[in-house]
Amino acid sequence: MNRNDPGNAIAEAAKAFSNWGRWGEGDVLGTLNFLDAAKRREGAALVREGVSFSLAQSFDMAGPQQGWRRRTNPVHTMLETGTDAALGNQGFPHGFGGADDMIAMPLQCSTQWDGLGHIFDHGKAWNGRPAEEVVTSAGDLVTGIEHMAPHVAGRGVLLDVGRVVGGPDAELPDGFAITEEHLVATADAHRVTVGRGDIVIVRTGQLTRARREGWGEYAGGASPGLSFTTAGWLHRTEIAAVATDTWGFEVRPNEFENAFQPLHQVAIPNMGLLIGEMWDPDALAAHCSRDGVYEFWLTAAPLPVTGAVGSPVNPIAVK
Repeated sequence: MNRNDPGNAIAEAAKAFSNWGRWGEGDVLGTLNFLDAAKRREGAALVREGVSFSLAQSFDMAGPQQGWRRRTNPVHTMLETGTDAALGNQGFPHGFGGADDMIAMPLQCSTQWDGLGHIFDHGKAWNGRPAEEVVTSAGDLVTGIEHMAPHVAGRGVLLDVGRVVGGPDAELPDGFAITEEHLVATADAHRVTVGRGDIVIVRTGQLTRARREGWGEYAGGASPGLSFTTAGWLHRTEIAAVATDTWGFEVRPNEFENAFQPLHQVAIPNMGLLIGEMWDPDALAAHCSRDGVYEFWLTAAPLPVTGAVGSPVNPIAVK
């Protein structure tokens, strides 16, 4: 990998790992096509204890965003409160009262999925479509994330790279590039397989550190993450989706000079891979470490926001 030539590296990986046309010209699901009924039955059969874990960060004003690309933390506003009810201001009969609220937020400000219309490669969106015809001011007219809403449920696999590779703190340092070798070694240590249709969660431990030390540059700064060289593994394993506990999924600073998120540029518009970011696998990881089981039923449906290129999500893992 020539660190001074991101353009050629991206072009070569995009060609080698493209899934354009694999599921037909009209496809809107990308690698979610790997997650079929058989894989869902396999995932559902993993439930033994019935213990469940939310893999979402909190959606509140104390979140990690700092305003980059106009991304803010969620703003939660009460529309009606207990005070309104107590003062009789709501106009309901026989003592009935209630509370209502609303939230305003960018769709990718906390635990979320990147939709297929989120990233382009040289003006091309997923499946080779012209980006300007796919995403307009009206939203993603073709691959809006609402198409994925019924499909993201199946076998989940946790790869706790932070615990296996990161030493006693179970945390990888910022700037640590997770290679295919690290992923394979972690799967071996967990005695778990990764394959077609799986939803893979990679824990780096960065979120654990951010909670302990403060957000700092968590949103957009240096972080551990997947190496650009894992593109082949992501393609070859035929996983349905991958998510991390970091802001940007791939290692930051990126491995090339003068590059920005090159693995995104290959994985989303060319591979059609569903990518999750800012997930919180810590409680699940602690349980997996205790019982030695790193596979589970996982449901992580995006909100069916018509035309959205990303969505908040509350992933639920059940063991």
